[in-house]
Amino acid sequence: MKFKVVIREGEDGWYVVECPPLPGCILQGKTVAEALENIKEAIELYLEPEKDIIVVEGARMAEVAV
Repeated sequence: MKFKVVIREGEDGWYVVECPPLPGCILQGKTVAEALENIKEAIELYLEPEKDIIVVEGARMAEVAV
């Protein structure tokens, strides 16, 4: 699976990389290569199914197909 990401240099000189299709998936690195490695790991974690979902008392879980 491939995702397009946006890379930009931040004001502090670090590189910021964002994956627009995955809200909140924004990482940074000292180099472009480091930033890309960080976003790759973040995307993998984002897409990983939740293993230990905590449901508060009175709530319930449901699945929704999309």
